Amino acid sequence: MRNTIVTAAVLGVLAACSPRESVRRDSPMTATETDRDVSKYTGPKRRIGVVDFENKTSYGQRLGSAASDILVTELAKTNRFVVVERDKLAKILDEQKLQASGAIDARTVVQVGKILGLNAIVTGSVTEFGVKTEGSEYLLVQSKRQTAEAAVDIRLVDAETGQVLYADSGKGEAKSGKGSVLGLGTRGGYDETLEGKALRAAIVRFTENIVGQVSKKPWSCRIAAAKGDTVYLNAGPTMGVERGQKLSCYHLGKEITDPTTGLVLGHEEVLIGRVEVTGALGDSGEGSTARLISQPGPRPEPKDICRLD
Repeated sequence: MRNTIVTAAVLGVLAACSPRESVRRDSPMTATETDRDVSKYTGPKRRIGVVDFENKTSYGQRLGSAASDILVTELAKTNRFVVVERDKLAKILDEQKLQASGAIDARTVVQVGKILGLNAIVTGSVTEFGVKTEGSEYLLVQSKRQTAEAAVDIRLVDAETGQVLYADSGKGEAKSGKGSVLGLGTRGGYDETLEGKALRAAIVRFTENIVGQVSKKPWSCRIAAAKGDTVYLNAGPTMGVERGQKLSCYHLGKEITDPTTGLVLGHEEVLIGRVEVTGALGDSGEGSTARLISQPGPRPEPKDICRLD
C-alpha cells in the first residue's frame, strides 16, 4: 500500500513537471489574427518589401533577420500582398550601393520602390531582447523556467513618396518550463525556440495595421509597354488581376515635391483613358495584357500608371 502511494505521488509530480509553454503579447489576439492562415481575400494584391531589421541588442545578429522573416510570413498569410524576396531586395540595395538595414532612409525607399515597382517597404529594428532563467530544487524535484522578452519597432514607408505611413512598437513574451523528478522527466539547456516565439508575439499585432494603411491608397500598377490598342501591365494573376477588370490609366508628369523636406508628394497626372484586362502575360503570372477601350488623352507609355476603377 505504501509503495502504491509513493508511486502515485511521483507520477503526480512528474505530470506537474512536464514541459509547459506560454506566449503573451502586449495586446490581445484578435479573431483576424487567429484566422489569418485561411484568409479568403481574392482582390488585387499590393507589392511590398521587407528590409532586414536592425538588431540593436547585444544578443546575436540573427535576431534582425529572424524578425523580418516572421513579418514576411505574417504578411504573406493575409493573401493581400506579393512580398518581394528579401534576397532580391538586398541585391538591389547592394547594386545601388544603398544601406540594407532597418535604418534605410526615405530617398532610398523611393529609389528601390521605383526599381522593383513596390507600393511600400517595411523597415524595423529589434530594440530589446532578453532571456531569464529561474529554477528550484526540492529534494527529489528539480524545475527550470525560461522567459524570453522582445521589443520590436517598425515603420511602414510609402515607396512612391518616402513618407512614413505607419510606425509602432510592440512587445512579446514567451515562456517554457521543464522539470525532473528522481532524474526522470524533461531536462535541457536553453530553449532556442523561445526567440522566435517572443519575436512573433511582438510582431503579429502589426500585420493588420500594415494591411489597413497600405489599403488606404488606391491599388495601381504600371504600363510596361504599349503597341497599338494593346497595353502590357506589370501586374497579373499573381497579384489578383483578372480578365475583364477595367482600369483608368494616367501619364505621370512632373514630380511635385515638398519644398521643405524634398520628398515627393505626387505627380502631375494626365488621363490617358481606360483599359480592360484581356489575359495573363507569359507563364509567370506576373504580368497581363489589356486593350484600350477609350482614349481621350495621349498615347500610353512605359511607366504610366493604371488604377482600378
